[in-house]
Amino acid sequence: MSGSFQGFGSRPSGQGSGLPSSFWDAMDQLKDTFEKSFSPRATKGDVRAAVLAILAEKPMHGYQIIQEIEERSDGAWKPSPGSVYPTLQMLADEGLVAAEESNGKKTYSLTEAGRAEASAAEGQSAPWEAAGSRDAGRTALPKAGAKLAQAAATVGRSGTSEQVAKAVEVLDDARRKLYSILAQD
Repeated sequence: MSGSFQGFGSRPSGQGSGLPSSFWDAMDQLKDTFEKSFSPRATKGDVRAAVLAILAEKPMHGYQIIQEIEERSDGAWKPSPGSVYPTLQMLADEGLVAAEESNGKKTYSLTEAGRAEASAAEGQSAPWEAAGSRDAGRTALPKAGAKLAQAAATVGRSGTSEQVAKAVEVLDDARRKLYSILAQD
């Protein structure tokens, strides 16, 4: 398995770690659970509105638009090229953006109709703000969980049997404390 997080991926084999395969299966499951929570999704309408809002400020190429959305959402939303470029093509088909090729890159700018549509959306919250607020509480926890799982995997791989036993106690205590948060009013 090749994981996205440093510390995951290769299971020790023949290193005498003494850890049962069920430990590694549990670590894989934990990693998978947290990885699925990392990527906030925006709707097609959010991508469209974001592209129009950004191009209302200045012409850009697709990659710049992606970077700008990610920056403005403080990393909470990074639309994929597979959502931005088709949106740009759709906006071009609708006559809202025009593309100009220069140095092998297409730079997109709003047409008069595009500026009118972008200004009609002024006063509404920016799409990257909406995406960030939807996921604000949902990205910090998975990231912290993934870091915890990474640390546990490292101790499991490199620690002595005493260190592994202490790590298990810490993890069991953390699990109990997390459930107690839900039990509070």
